[in-house]
Amino acid sequence: MHRDLGEWEQLRDLFHPDGTIEITRFEGLASDFVAGSMRMGKSDLRTKHLIAAPAITFSASGSKPILETNAMIIAENVKLNIGCECHNRFYYMAEKRDGVWRLVRRQSIYDMGTFTFPLGLVEIGPAVVPKYPREYATLAYLLEKSGFPLQRVFATRGSELEQKIKHDAKQWLAV
Repeated sequence: MHRDLGEWEQLRDLFHPDGTIEITRFEGLASDFVAGSMRMGKSDLRTKHLIAAPAITFSASGSKPILETNAMIIAENVKLNIGCECHNRFYYMAEKRDGVWRLVRRQSIYDMGTFTFPLGLVEIGPAVVPKYPREYATLAYLLEKSGFPLQRVFATRGSELEQKIKHDAKQWLAV
């Protein structure tokens, strides 16, 4: 919600200083994600994130949980008159340090997406959409056309990348 409302300090405060984010348009430190989000907030791309209650798995010590939430990303480029709805799951690793709970890592696993046409049908460039996995091709198209191109392939439902995310998180939880 802080991202959608432009509440940058609150967004930054959700993460430990070494916290990272890995989503379609960004990979790196959460603090750098905030700077990129501020830039995106000034563009023609508008977004809204609907995030459900998490399923939580705690470490044996109780100091580290993994959180998985269903989410929906609604986006629209107001100049291009095209939007999308992308259903995904955010996969978080959190940790209590010095008595303070914050996020350590946030990743996204993409489930499905569709285009929306707020002012009627518009032509979609056929060369961009097939470059990406179907589960997030609509979001990737909108990001690329808005000046935020993707740099690689990301996790989708049931993919090896999803399995790796979950395996690595369970290993981290066990330490």
